[in-house]
Amino acid sequence: MKQTLALKLGQQLTMTPQLQQAIKLLQLSALDLQQEIQEALETNPLLEVAEEFESGGDSEQNGSEDPSELTTDSLTDSGLDDANLGEPELDSAMEQPLGDELPVDSNWEDTYPTTSSLPAADNDFDPLANRSEATSLDAHLLWQLNLTSMVESDRIIAMVIIDSLDNAGFLTLTIEEILDSVLALDPQPDAITAAEITLEDVSAVLGRVQQFDPIGVAARDISECLLLQLNELSPDTPYRPEAELLLTQYMELLASKDYTTLRRKSRLEEDVLVGAMDLIRSLNPRPGSGIAEEPLDYIVPDVVVRKFEGRWVVELNQDATPQIRINPVYETLTKKAPATADREYLRDNLNEARWFLKSLQTRNDTLLRVAAKIVEVQRGFFEYGPEAMKPLILADIATAVDLHESTISRVTTRKYMSTPRGVFELKYFFSSHVGTASGGEVSSTAIRALIQKLTAEENPKKPLSDSKIAAILKDQNINVARRTVAKYRESMSIPPSNERKQLV
Repeated sequence: MKQTLALKLGQQLTMTPQLQQAIKLLQLSALDLQQEIQEALETNPLLEVAEEFESGGDSEQNGSEDPSELTTDSLTDSGLDDANLGEPELDSAMEQPLGDELPVDSNWEDTYPTTSSLPAADNDFDPLANRSEATSLDAHLLWQLNLTSMVESDRIIAMVIIDSLDNAGFLTLTIEEILDSVLALDPQPDAITAAEITLEDVSAVLGRVQQFDPIGVAARDISECLLLQLNELSPDTPYRPEAELLLTQYMELLASKDYTTLRRKSRLEEDVLVGAMDLIRSLNPRPGSGIAEEPLDYIVPDVVVRKFEGRWVVELNQDATPQIRINPVYETLTKKAPATADREYLRDNLNEARWFLKSLQTRNDTLLRVAAKIVEVQRGFFEYGPEAMKPLILADIATAVDLHESTISRVTTRKYMSTPRGVFELKYFFSSHVGTASGGEVSSTAIRALIQKLTAEENPKKPLSDSKIAAILKDQNINVARRTVAKYRESMSIPPSNERKQLV
């Protein structure tokens, strides 16, 4: 094939680094954006937190000094030296004259107090500094084991049992598996080698561990867990014998809520059966969950919605991200400093800082426009609740604010809105629609809210079936099939009618 040169005209979309940065900031959540801003503050010397300098000294108020000629002394005098701010005790102490004679072994801090010797300021208080460290279930049980008198072989068995518990406190191994784990320890402890460990020994140690706090821990199933807690109650507790009967002989019927068969086989009167079940409900089916607390994930809302003078107002959450700006001193140096490598370094960082601030402002403006349009469309939700939610898709908002649908998707993902009805992800306000008999449309979110309301207000003795719920919705001019009701019900973790049935 012969090689030739040719000219060709064409168009090609190229994403500049600035555009890539803007898209990256647009899809970040509030917490991720805080980390991104912190990285920018650490890597770019021209960026600073604006709040630190809002109460600055004379240099920011009158602007008479040339920033390029500022020295260390002038920075201290102008109030930009944070180390000397807010210390009247130190200033008054420094005004006292120095004595003529001082002991040879005297300390400077004894004569002139330093910052470290003064009491901490109020703004140094950290409410989380004295927070106790979260205790795991294993540590809680091992602490009790160390206070329990046991021979060394039993102590090793107990440690293996504690190590085989899940977060709820249930035993995940059988007695045989625990014995095999003890005998398979490497290196083999001398106490285990000397003792002849049997299944009876493991069962005995398990019984002692089951008496640890919380009661019911190390149970092999839910029935044993609840029985352990019942045994700790006073013998004269009302309905205790009946509750033990239900847990030992009729656990399957109790779990399936087949009350008709349960009452017939147990031969208990309805009021007695109700009292026994109430006692069982007062027990904890997951005893270990109260000790092994999982860390909480806090949601930082990006926008705040509130009602002011009859109008819904949408605002950006200023506390979600730190307010940053370009350092005016360094910005002036880029113009007056001599043409050196340092000046070029400052100019490069100045351009990056400007692009970062512009991308950040673009993100905030886009987020505010999209949130305001969502509130405008879903005003019925804010006024009356989820039942008044309207059908909405990304394309509707994209057309309204003149943006691409992919941009709307980035803006609404992992962005949260604080409202009088709670904190919601922006994606929550988008839903598909279901047709009505009159040719209208109803949001699937509104249908879920109606299903939740119907199940919450139903008669517990005769809960509504999926077919009955579909018939009620049809009477309200909403055409929903039974399988659709079942799908929505399962998405909200609402059990079927046979599991929702109660005696009272």
